[in-house]
Amino acid sequence: MTSRGTPSRFLQSVLQNGVGRYVCQLKRLTLIFSKDAQPSRGVRDFIEEKVVDFAKQNPSVVVYVTPQRCRVPKLIAEYLNGNIREDDINSKTADEIMELIQKRVNQSGLDIIRIRRLYHTDSPSIQGQWHPFTNKPISLTVKHFEKGNQNLEVKPEIK
Repeated sequence: MTSRGTPSRFLQSVLQNGVGRYVCQLKRLTLIFSKDAQPSRGVRDFIEEKVVDFAKQNPSVVVYVTPQRCRVPKLIAEYLNGNIREDDINSKTADEIMELIQKRVNQSGLDIIRIRRLYHTDSPSIQGQWHPFTNKPISLTVKHFEKGNQNLEVKPEIK
């Protein structure tokens, strides 16, 4: 935690994901819904229409469909790093549920926190950060002004 009271960290990827090949961090997706309750209607529509297409597009994600007697249908997302996210999906349409699932697929499972800097390296340079004038002559970066009789007052000409 920082002095601001919010957690922060440097920008990093999960296990250097994407260096070799991309690995989806979502491991398991569980839909818990009621077979006859009104708030579960959107979940039932999603299961009938879109769950098979989602499973074909994302073969690395295991989808569990669990009909239970419950008041509030839930979406439980489990990630490779062990984090679990639960979302209440009562009274949502099939399209809204698909957007939420797609959001969970694209996330890494890490908590969303403030990034300290947009750049970070494990072995920082002791020479400082590079900029366009690093190895240029100093005459390009310094401007010399002449001291002497300069007339700073401008007089308009009258015709």
